[in-house]
Amino acid sequence: MQVIVGINAYHADASACIVVDGRLIAAAEEERFRRIKHWAGFPELALRYCLQAAGVALSDVDVVAVNTDPKANLGRKLAFTLLRWPSPALLLDRVRSAGKRGGVAQELERLFPGTPFQGQVVAVEHHRAHMASAFLVSPYDKAVVLSVDGFGDFSSTVWGLGQGSDFSMDGAIHFPHSLGIFYQALTQYLGFPNYGDEYKVMGLAPYGEPRYVDQLNKIVRLRPAGRFALEMRYFKHHKIPSVFAWEGGAPRVATLYNRTALEPLLGPPRGQDQPLTAFHKDLARSIQVVYEQALFHILNHLHGRYRVDALTLAGGCAMNSVANGKITSNTPFKQLYVQSAAGDAGGAVGAAVQHWATHNPQQGRSMVMSHAYWGPAYREHDIATLLASRQVEIADQGCQVQQMQDEQQLLNFTAQRIAAGEVIGWFQGRMEWGPRALGNRSILCDPRRGDMKEILNVKIKRRESFRPFAPAILREAVADWFEREDEVPFMMKVFPIRTDKRALIPAVTHVDGSGRLQTVEASSNPLYYQLIRRFGEITGVPILLNTSFNENEPVVCRPEEALNCYLRTKMDCLIMGNWVITREDVPL
Repeated sequence: MQVIVGINAYHADASACIVVDGRLIAAAEEERFRRIKHWAGFPELALRYCLQAAGVALSDVDVVAVNTDPKANLGRKLAFTLLRWPSPALLLDRVRSAGKRGGVAQELERLFPGTPFQGQVVAVEHHRAHMASAFLVSPYDKAVVLSVDGFGDFSSTVWGLGQGSDFSMDGAIHFPHSLGIFYQALTQYLGFPNYGDEYKVMGLAPYGEPRYVDQLNKIVRLRPAGRFALEMRYFKHHKIPSVFAWEGGAPRVATLYNRTALEPLLGPPRGQDQPLTAFHKDLARSIQVVYEQALFHILNHLHGRYRVDALTLAGGCAMNSVANGKITSNTPFKQLYVQSAAGDAGGAVGAAVQHWATHNPQQGRSMVMSHAYWGPAYREHDIATLLASRQVEIADQGCQVQQMQDEQQLLNFTAQRIAAGEVIGWFQGRMEWGPRALGNRSILCDPRRGDMKEILNVKIKRRESFRPFAPAILREAVADWFEREDEVPFMMKVFPIRTDKRALIPAVTHVDGSGRLQTVEASSNPLYYQLIRRFGEITGVPILLNTSFNENEPVVCRPEEALNCYLRTKMDCLIMGNWVITREDVPL
């Protein structure tokens, strides 16, 4: 038995996974245990969970694979230093960061005293880990492999061709040019300063028109052979120290744009608390359009080079589900795979499966990641014990606790409550891997109600009104409701909803008529599939509104967090396993 642990450490979205004889056993982000969004540092608690899930001790681990290699692109780093003379503070920051990432063995010794780690720590170049996290768990034997993000090991974009259990790395775009930095810097300019706020720009973009594409084309310039370059005078990331803060906690992001240069081009940046105007909506749309132009420019070149119709995509930019949904209509690619944790958290899986494939080439492709349920699960006994220990608090809030007798009763009750317009907390099985709630840590609602978006924001989410909610749909019903027919198990693509269907599901239809769908199959999540199917039998609509089970915090992990979220919000009903908590006495 060979046991490989993969980690994304000292970076935002710290995470860990465990692979045994080539098969993924468990994977989780540290934020779910720490309860701090995008937690950055060493993924201690995620690692402890993974070891427990695999039934092994640290001393049983053969390899810890880390998704970064400080030695990668060393010549380019040295040349940049000599030619650009960055500030001493920037150089010191990079040295400190490399030192932390090189001290994984010492960190394990400190965190697991008395349990010696006798294996080896291996460094896997950042984009190699991203590419492995896409191709080596994809359903394709041959595919173009592309990684696009902010930066990792001095590169922002790397491409190659995957075949069998290996892939090439044939070209790259290096620091300081980055589509991820472009999108993040302009996200900050729009008044969304926190790490990971780019999804807000994606949600805002359909409300505007692409009036500022010409201005933004001065910032991102397309080059021959699928390349691009940033106009550096608009940015500061190549001059300032510590773009992020990695000491355990929420990552802090420095301002990446140069206001002195950007303001004459676009006007003053929006303050975080200033109202959104038509200008901001138009700028958001223009940012998305320019990003898509650059992405399709890369992809069209890659298809022409490799003449392969399948594509696997990874890196933080692969989370841009709006662009992903347009790839097959704007490039010659016919198939696209993006795994559920495409960003830096997914590098943990990439590092682990890359090491396995390299050292076991004959059996390197030993799994396809067709579902995202790799996190902790909890027994009925665990839930019952929790509810018993807090029965006084639950009763004081006027809530009732009941237990379902069988699965059919559970499905009928839940589907009927959703159809009646209630907001349901749904806590089942293993937690999802990646940022999306995919039916095990979800809040579920009726997509037919035009006021459901407002109800959700009043009762629980309290988020910006321009952000859409997602439709979860039975896989076989996609062609009836969407203009494109495809598998989208991880909510990584946005498709247009059929014109004649939009009025039927207003709660999940964005202002431009699109939806970020999740396709659900019985083979990957039988209970969730049957719930959507039962709702469809009642209403004629085989779709549920699915949003993450949280309230301005990471998605809930344990039953305690689900119960806490339920009690402090106005959620109507909480269903954990076979246990039902309602705000009044309801006959089952």
